[in-house]
Amino acid sequence: MIRNISTSGFTLENQRREEPTSESDALYDQAAAASANCELRSANCPDGLKTEDGRRLEESRLDISSCRLVYRLPIIHRYPEPMLSRTLFRRAGPTATACRTLTTQSSISSSSSSSSSPLSSLRAAALFSRQSSLSSSSMPLRAKILAPASPPARTMATAASAPVSAATDVSDRLWKEQPGDEPEDVLFTSQYGLRTIELNRPRKYNSLNASMIRKIGPRLQEWAKSDMANIIVMKGAGDKAFCAGGDVTALAEANQRGLEGQQWSADYFALEYKLDHLIATYDKPYVAFMDGITMGGGVGLSIHAPFRIATERTVFAMPETNIGFFPDVGGSFFLPRLPGAVGTYLALTSERLTGANVFYAGLATHYLHSTSLPSLEARLAELRFHDYEPIETRLATINATIEEFTTGLPRDQPILLAGSLRNAIDRCFGHDSVNDIVAALQAEASAPLEGESASEAGAAAGEATRTWAAKTLKTLQHRSPTAVHVSLRQMRIGGRWSIAETFQREHLIASRFMRQPDFTEGVSSLLIRKDKGRPAWKPSTLDDVAASDNLTEPYFAPDRSAEDPPALRLLNARDYRERPYGELNIGLPSEAHVAALVNDGVKSQREIINQFVGQYRGKQGVKEVVTEIIERKTIKGERGEAVWLDEA
Repeated sequence: MIRNISTSGFTLENQRREEPTSESDALYDQAAAASANCELRSANCPDGLKTEDGRRLEESRLDISSCRLVYRLPIIHRYPEPMLSRTLFRRAGPTATACRTLTTQSSISSSSSSSSSPLSSLRAAALFSRQSSLSSSSMPLRAKILAPASPPARTMATAASAPVSAATDVSDRLWKEQPGDEPEDVLFTSQYGLRTIELNRPRKYNSLNASMIRKIGPRLQEWAKSDMANIIVMKGAGDKAFCAGGDVTALAEANQRGLEGQQWSADYFALEYKLDHLIATYDKPYVAFMDGITMGGGVGLSIHAPFRIATERTVFAMPETNIGFFPDVGGSFFLPRLPGAVGTYLALTSERLTGANVFYAGLATHYLHSTSLPSLEARLAELRFHDYEPIETRLATINATIEEFTTGLPRDQPILLAGSLRNAIDRCFGHDSVNDIVAALQAEASAPLEGESASEAGAAAGEATRTWAAKTLKTLQHRSPTAVHVSLRQMRIGGRWSIAETFQREHLIASRFMRQPDFTEGVSSLLIRKDKGRPAWKPSTLDDVAASDNLTEPYFAPDRSAEDPPALRLLNARDYRERPYGELNIGLPSEAHVAALVNDGVKSQREIINQFVGQYRGKQGVKEVVTEIIERKTIKGERGEAVWLDEA
């Protein structure tokens, strides 16, 4: 029996066979003899193949290593029931290529004819196949980056077919491509086992909108089912921004239309959080190039990835309190889990971190120079994995590969959130009320020099701390009082939320913000009208908020009103309370890791530092970060051992 797919240009056929035949050997010989860079693509079907019901099929390739020949043709990846059995094409020798068919949808037509031309059979082999898997151990640790035999296949950002596990809420209907969506605001590239997503709105700093989400999410779902897709890379077009955030001006303008517009905004957040949760629970390696401005919605696309690469151009911030909002996109999850009070400090102040300090703070897992990213991308495309290799093995290989491209940390950019400044952050932002935080900052800003601070170095550090406290106090007074209070409560309870609960709770909070004035006023004042003064917050200042006002309760109340959206239904049921794969030591050691080793036995400060450097295989940044933690959080005991200080 033959199943075939008819297109406007040709018919692709696959015969039901269980064992290799002389015909399969002939097909392999034909492929190996073909000229390099040949593409099997019909002139009448320039946008790719489609099934008879008009569905676009995912792009894939057959890599025949003997001649580095790549055939780019779609494969079928989703189906209600099996239709095609496995067909194997094997050839003895080191260049053997194993290909198998994937099952098709039941709508594909059948044919009783078993004859096919060699070319159509070759096309069938290319269509119903995957590239051979090479052991990752067979790849040299540092391989030369060679130009691929054929350029990566770039496709226009067309929407994929609807996800199988889609929930039945309003945002699901918006998951599919809508009229008016920009056609090329996202570009997708396939090169061997690498799939690249490129945010393509450089003039708008790649700000994220619903049109982009509707392209990225379904494509990630397709790749999750594809045996051909090994690694996902997310990056931004241009050299200014990875993604500067969500398109908040569109949300503010929608809110001004009343309840209908506010519901539209809530639906946007549902789309965004579905995508963020999909990334956070993705079951294939996902690498985010945080090259350039990475804020707000851009943080949601990157912070939940197992690999987050900062460069000298990275500018990280959660700027939401500056526009009358709260740090969303999973901020409830990752910010409270940062060491000490760093997460609370970043959430309330919208403070920016740049370059290597994004790496030092644990927000990025690696630091590379931006000029290394194209070579890294090419190297990642060369990695091959066996089907049976677990995700942990693949992540470890990718981690080692990224480390190949490190060129050192900038000497002129020391750790910012360190020493006396870091201690001051913990003292001030460790409080559980905004009034106490403000009082602590006021005390720091006017603190006299005493004790060890009387030394020249101590005096300089003390002056820097006072300057920081005064500046931070002014910053908080400029932020939305409502946003500051809501964000603080979020930081205190979000650390107990799972990743799924995080996005579900944030969706409810975000929808309630859309019905309150501060978000619309903040965006309109700062980004639309571009006012020079403070936005007209309600309430106006932190002093206007009394403890009895219970300002945050309407945002966190569990009971839903008629105006609230239904509970957010995520695209999968995966969940966790701590980042997975922490045992792989992908990022830098945290304070908790250092504290555990200090309290585990009698070790000197130097021994602890050396042990971490060895445990992380000489990873750049480990020595610097662990040394800073040891100097700030430990003292020498009677026997020279490091003793952990519970209080700074």
